[in-house]
Amino acid sequence: MGAAVTTAGDYEGQRVDEVLLTSDTGVQVRILNWGVSVRDWQVPVAGGMRQVVLGFEEFAPYPEHSPHLGSIAGRVANRIKGASFSLDGKRFDLPVDADSLHLHGGPSGIGRRVWKLEPDTAASAARFTLHSPDGDMGYPGAVDFEATYRLDRNRLRLELRANTDRRTPISLVQHQYFNLGTSDDVLDHHVEVAAFARTELDKSLMPTGAILPVPGSQYDFRAGRTLRHSDGAPIGYDINLVLDTGRSLSEPAAVVVAPDDDLTLKLFTDRPGLQVYNGMWTDIAVPGHGGRIYGRYSGLCLEDQMFPDALHNPHFPSIICSPDQPYSHWCEIEIA
Repeated sequence: MGAAVTTAGDYEGQRVDEVLLTSDTGVQVRILNWGVSVRDWQVPVAGGMRQVVLGFEEFAPYPEHSPHLGSIAGRVANRIKGASFSLDGKRFDLPVDADSLHLHGGPSGIGRRVWKLEPDTAASAARFTLHSPDGDMGYPGAVDFEATYRLDRNRLRLELRANTDRRTPISLVQHQYFNLGTSDDVLDHHVEVAAFARTELDKSLMPTGAILPVPGSQYDFRAGRTLRHSDGAPIGYDINLVLDTGRSLSEPAAVVVAPDDDLTLKLFTDRPGLQVYNGMWTDIAVPGHGGRIYGRYSGLCLEDQMFPDALHNPHFPSIICSPDQPYSHWCEIEIA
């Protein structure tokens, strides 16, 4: 067990470091302090180690080519309609970085910043902190973010906290792209999610505000399914599922089994939603781990979150934080 730090490169005049977390079961997780990005995650299987996330072999390609590979996205993850919102009688305009909307905190969101890294060797853990000033990417309030990763055997726990000096929206996600198998796509992964409903989307993938039941649709993962139609054709997923409100937080919100059955992922979270994205838009120009080219369907994201565009849908769970109501969020992912 341990946490060892090495230098990975530099970004806009700041040194980029990487911490290697190891557990007594042989799991290895490498995390950059650039965006708190999980660059590499390896798990023992019969015959050796298996890489279970998409990433690059070194830091250099991340700033130009990473579509949030393994990072913490925010201040507000997912989509904000019209790249603006109103709070306490004032309008706030945000950078547009995807069509006419604001996505994952903007082009220089917290997932593209160098955080301060503090390793905890005894606990096989690492704490990352970042100060975001008032007006950063258009958001009100100064915010101090904290992200702690802790590896215990085959389970990686993420604890996210944020303190602000005024009312402001905060909604973060871990943005791992998982591939538990040995092929170049994730279409034959078996995915189960404890969700009876979804947030309906319009043609621009923006929530309409409606919450629809999933039974009988391609979004019904309650009994588990692959990411293909019955005729074998791929299904593109980029949808927020509404996790069952009566579920026990000690039970996984999602379970994913590799096509060869060698690995099973279990995700636990305190969030009400889970964005299921299977890389339907992914097209990365440079090679990743082992020289792989990451194209469509190459990775599966399970982004535990508040609902997308909650700022324009007041009946969605609120994402407004304040000095008296700081941000707190945890997620655990076990792969064995």
